[in-house]
Amino acid sequence: MTGVPALVDAHHHVWDLSVRDQDWITGPELAPLRRDFTLDDLAPHARAAGVAQTVLVQTVTIAEETPEFLALAARSDLVAAVVGWTDLTRPDVADTLAALRGRPGGRHLVGIRHQVQAEADPAWLLRPEVGRGLAAVARAGLVYDLVVLPHQLPAAATAAAAHPELTFVLDHLGKPPIASGELEPWRTDVRALAALPNTVAKLSGMVTEADPAAWTVETLKPYAQTVLDAFGPGRVMFGSDWPVCTLAASYGQVVDTARELAGGPDEDVFAGTARRVYLSRVGPSISRT
Repeated sequence: MTGVPALVDAHHHVWDLSVRDQDWITGPELAPLRRDFTLDDLAPHARAAGVAQTVLVQTVTIAEETPEFLALAARSDLVAAVVGWTDLTRPDVADTLAALRGRPGGRHLVGIRHQVQAEADPAWLLRPEVGRGLAAVARAGLVYDLVVLPHQLPAAATAAAAHPELTFVLDHLGKPPIASGELEPWRTDVRALAALPNTVAKLSGMVTEADPAAWTVETLKPYAQTVLDAFGPGRVMFGSDWPVCTLAASYGQVVDTARELAGGPDEDVFAGTARRVYLSRVGPSISRT
């Protein structure tokens, strides 16, 4: 990796099944994920790919996970930031966010995410109680990660327009139907989201939205190019989606594929955007004497 700038992986996960079940890991297709995945597992792959810092992202809608991730970040040289979870619909969400920031490792909390993709209501993001929670996230100086399905993109755009003070980060390109090769209406809707200046997108999650056994760079290219053109490299950042990506590709393959799709190791896509959007929000270290 000589001569290549240090990369930031803006999206990965870890879990320990002895601590907590990952109830979304069901069926034979996801069976390879039903084991522990730790930072010790990730570290050699990240190092080999030239990744120096990462953003650890929530996996389950359970309050205890975020404090665990913050503590993990506090003792890690790899995890620089955490996107956690809290119940946005609670009236005390602002107090909860403040409490999280005050915990060990709390300075690493940079964003909040909810599994909107699992909500039956396509307009869940537009509920008044959710809007109140989004406003609290903005006041706390955090960003909001969007994990949505294509049919939820219009509501995501409406929510982003309603909260111009909050940065919305689109995970996994909005999960386009890469396996089927369809582009519309996903393409139109993702462009509408990108037209809002307070939105950012992650170049992540593509290999598992494609056919895991038959994907190629060419099958991914129309989707990646749509996002790169719509947001521009200054509002796009690379994320591995490890270990979910291992269903279809190795960590190194995901990094190399993203480089090819981005036309090379673009400084913004592979480090700059993540540093501005996430790492700039990490609080200062507290000296203890």
